[in-house]
Amino acid sequence: MNQTPPFDSMERRDFAKMIASGVIGAGLIGQASSAQAAATAPARAPRKNTLHHVGGDYHCTMGEHWSSKQNIEFHLRHGVKTFHANMGFGGGGEGGGGAKGGTKKGGGAAAIGDEWKLDDMKRWKDACDNGGLNWEGIRIDSRYIYLRPGAERDKKIESMIGNIQKASQVGVKMFTHHWTMIPIRRNGNTPGRGGAFYNSFKLETNWKDLPVESNGVVSSEDYWERIEYFLKKIIPVAKQYNVKMAVHPYDPPGLPKGYQGVDNWDCAPTTVLDSLKRYEAIVDSPFNGFQLCLGTCAEGLKNMKTEILPIVQYLADRGKIHNVHMRNVRGGLHDFQEVYHDEGDMNFIEVIRILRDAGYAGAMLPDHAPTHPDDPGKLQAFTFAFGYIKALIDVANLEVKA
Repeated sequence: MNQTPPFDSMERRDFAKMIASGVIGAGLIGQASSAQAAATAPARAPRKNTLHHVGGDYHCTMGEHWSSKQNIEFHLRHGVKTFHANMGFGGGGEGGGGAKGGTKKGGGAAAIGDEWKLDDMKRWKDACDNGGLNWEGIRIDSRYIYLRPGAERDKKIESMIGNIQKASQVGVKMFTHHWTMIPIRRNGNTPGRGGAFYNSFKLETNWKDLPVESNGVVSSEDYWERIEYFLKKIIPVAKQYNVKMAVHPYDPPGLPKGYQGVDNWDCAPTTVLDSLKRYEAIVDSPFNGFQLCLGTCAEGLKNMKTEILPIVQYLADRGKIHNVHMRNVRGGLHDFQEVYHDEGDMNFIEVIRILRDAGYAGAMLPDHAPTHPDDPGKLQAFTFAFGYIKALIDVANLEVKA
């Protein structure tokens, strides 16, 4: 018997309003407060935005190489048309050719090292173009932050300048990067829904007794000197070659000063937003911006549901968001769990609305997903995330006429 599709008689805009108001899909949208949104965002007319989009990156790679037919088709099947490769680490894994969540590692070692090979980059770009996937950005090596003043640091930065030139030649216009003087901190594994496990962190009561990391003791003054030196060397070159630089906040922000020997650039008592403002002010340029990792920023907040919105608004209004990592968490400063996108404490529809109205034109990438024994590569988790993010973008656009 033929059945009428359940939403044929419903206007699409009405459906969008029902979703956004929580009548349908309460888990998708959460318990948004329009009063909270109004308090944190300037008055502006909502407007449709067809430029921002769901994207994929090195966190989820199918096949032997990120430019493989298998990986390209995997992303296209799930509505993802752009990809950010990782050319920052060697030996497979998340490196230039390693597969994470795929079947094998290797296949791209030619790009690993200080200086990339242009011929390889052209070949990978051709594979993406022919397959219908836009190679949109590159996560780069962050080892330069480890280097103290001297010839070795200058040599490393010169290699970076050469890589910016090569990326521009093949049409890749964005570098994302990470300041990790100490490794990203997680120290727990919390049971989650459906037998999944959530990476978590809780500040150790004995954190002062933790060993100093391999990069040694780094004061706040030393850390900021390295950042300033890098930015003043790199941003003018990035501008020359039209390649945006997008820094990812340290994960997690708000660690105490001296944690494992390091005063991180976003450590306590500095707030997340204040550290971002200080960073961008060093070289205030459209090419010096952020990979706004929502999950990372939220990890440094006491009330992420309300405090994340002014951060997004400030950076969006200034055009300093070049890329978005969408990850949801529960908890907050010094005690959090990384959860599925629809069950965290942040309300992503409010974030999407800010980005929509600001005319944000970049990618929104799912980042860090729960794991399960049946999903060791997290491909299932990322597939869910792709659809979830795409639905949020569509719903936000259905709310407005133009």
